[in-house]
Amino acid sequence: MADYGRPSEIGRIATIILGALILLFGVIFLGGGAELAALGGSWYYILCGIALTASGVLTIKGRLLGAWLFLLAWAGTLVWTIYEVGFDGWGWLPRLFGPPIILVLVLVSLPALRRRDTIRQKIRSAV
Repeated sequence: MADYGRPSEIGRIATIILGALILLFGVIFLGGGAELAALGGSWYYILCGIALTASGVLTIKGRLLGAWLFLLAWAGTLVWTIYEVGFDGWGWLPRLFGPPIILVLVLVSLPALRRRDTIRQKIRSAV
């Protein structure tokens, strides 16, 4: 009989890969954002890089908070895009093309992350 309370091995591996991808983007944003800020540009990339890096690490660890941090970074990106370019659709394209793709993956991973987080909490409370 299947145990629906435990995350599958595929779900666990998929969330680790997703977390690694988010972590990679976070590190890229941090590095590029620091260079851009040093040249007098926007600090958005540093702030988003911090959020993405933390999100990636937490997602790799199977923490649901990692998904919520990604959602927060995505919402911040939307607000920043409106601030930077207004409602010009072509201006949105380079800023909002990739993040919704990862957002869909994060939303799909929520059940697996929720199960992993629940199991961790049950183990902690049993100890």
